[in-house]
Amino acid sequence: MLTRAELIGPWAGLPVAWKEDFSFDEDAYRANVERTCKAGVPGIYTGGTTGEFYAMEFDEFQAVTKATVEECKRCGIPVMIGITATYTLGAQRRAGYAAKLGADAVQLAMPFWMEIDDREIVQFVLDIASTCPKLALCMYETTRSKKTLTVEQHQAIQKAVPAYQAVKSNANTVGRTPEGCAALSEFINVWVGEDALAKLGPYGAIGSASALVYMNPRIILHMFELLLQKKWDELKVWTDRVKFHLEVGLAPFEAKGFTDTAYDHLQGLVAGFLKMHPCSRGPYISATEEDVKILRKWLKENIPEFLDL
Repeated sequence: MLTRAELIGPWAGLPVAWKEDFSFDEDAYRANVERTCKAGVPGIYTGGTTGEFYAMEFDEFQAVTKATVEECKRCGIPVMIGITATYTLGAQRRAGYAAKLGADAVQLAMPFWMEIDDREIVQFVLDIASTCPKLALCMYETTRSKKTLTVEQHQAIQKAVPAYQAVKSNANTVGRTPEGCAALSEFINVWVGEDALAKLGPYGAIGSASALVYMNPRIILHMFELLLQKKWDELKVWTDRVKFHLEVGLAPFEAKGFTDTAYDHLQGLVAGFLKMHPCSRGPYISATEEDVKILRKWLKENIPEFLDL
């Protein structure tokens, strides 16, 4: 089982490569996984929002999972599979399949259609963990699940399920506050976005489920080296650039109605690191080749370093 010491740094949350007809482009996806592994990331995961877990059938989940695990194993890089579903059995089926193929960890969010009751939280995670007892568990905490957890609830989960090693703390969850990050870091790893590393690194943030590491691996890996070295002032220079990119460079695409996976296809393509069609599955809007050109032009004029692979 992966330990907390191994669940650090920018794990790459790769987008799925689709063909123009929205079928799985397995060749392109496998090539992207291999390329990302060889860039030196500490791990790869799939099946989060970027990986469009909500927009694929179980057989498609199996195909993406198989391709991810096989390529990561071939490259010697740890792999985490997102197993989120709207019900326990659905998450268990995904967890069992990931374990069968040899994944190293799973990532789980709370069910997001009907809000889970406080009394159901620990049992839900126990039920999932029983299906993959040898795999590390990362919680994907997001307000999209309707339920955000307290520090005490995280601690209760970790006490019941020792495999719980890390939490991906998204906006407006306890891990994104200095006090909450410090408290959680006493017993699990806290992952946050690259824009929050300088702020929360001093409070224990140690990882990221990254949508930027495959935009420019060199820069994002450098940021994590600065974090490990506790060079907060140098790190802040880069986190400020990331914020500028997210808040200003991506603003035109927010106006177009982009959601996570459209942004992530766009960012993966802008510097040329990933190779795939920019489309993501509807009803959510897709990025286009023209969007890639627009962002590339903005970066060239404002943060050219992000284009230097």
